Amino acid sequence: MVKISLWIGEGCMSSSIISLVDAFYIANLWHRNLEDERILPLFETQIVSTDGKPVLAQGNVRLAPDMSIQDVDRTDCVVISPLLPRITPLPEDLGLLGQWLEKMKSQDALIASVCTGTFLLAQMGLLDGKKATTNWQYARLFKKQFPKVRLVPEDILTEDDNIICTGAATAVNNLSLHLIGRYGSRKLFNACSKALLIDPNRSSQTPYAMPIAFRSHGDIQVLKAQKLIESEYAQIKTIDDIARRVGISPRHFKRRFKKATGDLPLKYLQRVRIDVAKEWLETTHEPIDTITGAVGYSDISSFSRLFKQHTRISPKSYREKFFCQLY
Repeated sequence: MVKISLWIGEGCMSSSIISLVDAFYIANLWHRNLEDERILPLFETQIVSTDGKPVLAQGNVRLAPDMSIQDVDRTDCVVISPLLPRITPLPEDLGLLGQWLEKMKSQDALIASVCTGTFLLAQMGLLDGKKATTNWQYARLFKKQFPKVRLVPEDILTEDDNIICTGAATAVNNLSLHLIGRYGSRKLFNACSKALLIDPNRSSQTPYAMPIAFRSHGDIQVLKAQKLIESEYAQIKTIDDIARRVGISPRHFKRRFKKATGDLPLKYLQRVRIDVAKEWLETTHEPIDTITGAVGYSDISSFSRLFKQHTRISPKSYREKFFCQLY
C-alpha cells in the first residue's frame, strides 16, 4: 500500500488537500474494479500538521490532521499544501518541517508541492539548483526571492531529484494523476483520467497566463513607454520611435526598459499584441487574418509562429480551448 502524507499549515488552501484525498479514494475504487474486488486499496492518505493540531485554512475552513509530522516515521510521498505569498505568513516552525522533509527524503520518499507550496520548499533550501515550477502569477516574485532555483513557470508539473512541483491550484489534478500513474498501472491511469475528467496531455500553464504588467518600478519615462506600447501596439513601427518619444536615447532605452520591467521593449510589445489577439480569439468570430492585422502584423504565418512561441498552441487551438459564448 502506498502511503501519502498530506501536510497542512495555517492559512493553506484546503481544496488542494481535499482534492487529493478524493482522487486517491476514486483511484482505490477503480483499482479494485480493474484488478480484483478482494484486493487491498492501493493508496492510504493521512493528513498531517507540524504539531498535530488543527489548522485554520483559507475561507475559515478548519482542518483536523490525523497526526503530527513527528508521528510519521516513514511514508512514500509527502505533499505540501499551498500558502499564498505576501498574504499568508510562513510557518514559524518551518525549520521542524524542513528537518522532517529531509528525513523523509533520505528514506527515498517523494516530496511534492501544490501551486505556491513551492515557495515553502524553496524557503527551506530544498530546491536550490533544481528545476521547479509554481503558479504563473507568482513567477516573477519567486525568481526574485529564490534565484538559485531553476524555475520553469510555463510547466504545469516538474520533477527533479524526487521533488515534484506543480503550477496553479487546479494543477493538483495533474499531480494526482501523475502519482496514480507512478504507483499504479497504465490501465488505472487511463481510467482515473476519464473518471476525474483530467486531461493527461495538459503540460503547460502558458495558454492560461494573463498579462501582469510590472509598473511599480518608479521609472516615469519607462512607465510612459509602457502606456504608449499598450495603447498604440498596432501602429508602432520601431522600438527606437518609442524611445525618442519618451526622451531616452535608443542606445540606452532597451537596457533601462529591461531593468525596470524585466522585459526587453520588443518582447513587451510582442506580449501586448499577443494578449490583445488572445482576447479577440476568446470573444469574437473574427478570422485569424483579420486579428493578425488588427494587432499590428501583416503576415499571418509569422504571427501564428509568434503566437505559438508565447502560448505553446496555435491561434486556432487557442480559440477552440478558450472561446466563450456568454449569451
